[in-house]
Amino acid sequence: MAVPDNSAARSAKADGCRGFQSISAVTRRSALRAGGAFGIGLTLPELLHRRAEAAPAGGSFGKVRGVIMLYLHGGHPQQETFDPKPNGPSAVKGEFGAISTSLPGVQFSELLPRSATIADQLAIIRSMSHDNPNHVTASLPAGTGHKHPPGTPQTDFPPAASDFPAFGAVVDQLRPSTGSLPSWVRLGPLMRRSNGTTLHGQLPGFLGARHGHFAVDQKLLKDDVRIEAIEPSTELTASRVGSRQSLLREIDDQRRAIDKSASAANLDQFYQRAFSLLSSPATRQAFDLADEPRTLRDAYGWTEFGQRCVLARRLIEAGVPMVNVSYCHTPSGSWDTHSNNFKKMKESLAPTLDAALHGLFTDLKERGLLDEILVVVNAEFGRTPTINKNAGRDHWPWVYSLALAGAGIRPGTIYGASDNSAAYPAELPRTQADFAATLYHLLGIPADTVLHDQTDRPHQLILGQPVHEILA
Repeated sequence: MAVPDNSAARSAKADGCRGFQSISAVTRRSALRAGGAFGIGLTLPELLHRRAEAAPAGGSFGKVRGVIMLYLHGGHPQQETFDPKPNGPSAVKGEFGAISTSLPGVQFSELLPRSATIADQLAIIRSMSHDNPNHVTASLPAGTGHKHPPGTPQTDFPPAASDFPAFGAVVDQLRPSTGSLPSWVRLGPLMRRSNGTTLHGQLPGFLGARHGHFAVDQKLLKDDVRIEAIEPSTELTASRVGSRQSLLREIDDQRRAIDKSASAANLDQFYQRAFSLLSSPATRQAFDLADEPRTLRDAYGWTEFGQRCVLARRLIEAGVPMVNVSYCHTPSGSWDTHSNNFKKMKESLAPTLDAALHGLFTDLKERGLLDEILVVVNAEFGRTPTINKNAGRDHWPWVYSLALAGAGIRPGTIYGASDNSAAYPAELPRTQADFAATLYHLLGIPADTVLHDQTDRPHQLILGQPVHEILA
């Protein structure tokens, strides 16, 4: 059997992992869209009415209350995770075998023994496919469902204020948290490449900074860990927080008398959200990772990624609608295994994912949350079917796998298939736009939703089609 040509991936490796190209971002106007309460020209009752109209009786539309998005920066090898090829060509299949799962006839890599026991509760899409082998720009559609405009180079350059907003920013716009908790939390670092370029698809883009995430980026492995992001400074007691808020209100009253602009109203929201976050007992309880029993934290794996998943469960249980969990900061320690793929997979990457995914799923199930919470294992692409001279696998967007579990998902579903080399879809290819359409369907966001940027230009939110075959 012919081994697939990896020349495009090798070229992309040179550009995407080492190259850097800067482009100037479009200047953002300060004016915000006036009128529609959610930036789409709809009032809350109208939006709810449209959700009700779009939802089939007993269907999966709108079943999800909250999403935990696990992002495997670098791209996980489909062969060593959810789509092993034990009978594939020797130049392709690698060092590891496949094991049976709880879903009859379906195998996972032997590196995922715990995840294999919950395969009958997962949905795996084995035919994800696109044509962009660059980490930075491929992450935009992975995190938004929208590619860059045609002609955009597939190289490393900074994200722009005109980019399409990440899933969390859209949730913050359309389904904001009603209490003191943030609508969108990022656990772990803002993911970057080794040259410092931020992966696209992590930011609010044209919706503006007010729809950005609340970030928790710190080490979480201590038994008595405290979340620094919600800790006031040593001099900022609860009473002083209240006093400072009163003072700012007085200042704001005077400012509003001379400045009625939309940007001032936007600043008011920042103040209010910040003070609500700092002063709310509910917020502090939700972020209290140290309150979890050691045995439960152990079940997720005593790794930074595993402990981020524990905190994600606490936040989603408390009512946060969207939690993104980053795997790592830069390619160091990531899934970008251009060298020593098998050593890294066996010693670190696979065990970390296996423990965290199994622990998260089991914990959510035992708490009765799987009927309302969705868990997604996402990435920008997979890895090459062939093995390079450094015992590594390079970038490969032409086929890879995603995993989903929880609310609205049909348990035990394997959708699509790759060929015998895990190189290209053998059937039912799906795009990142289709994944985004599936996510928004589960969140109850109508397919014809239009967002408006800060210059009032309309943008169709959903471009793909939901993968109905994996939906309950």
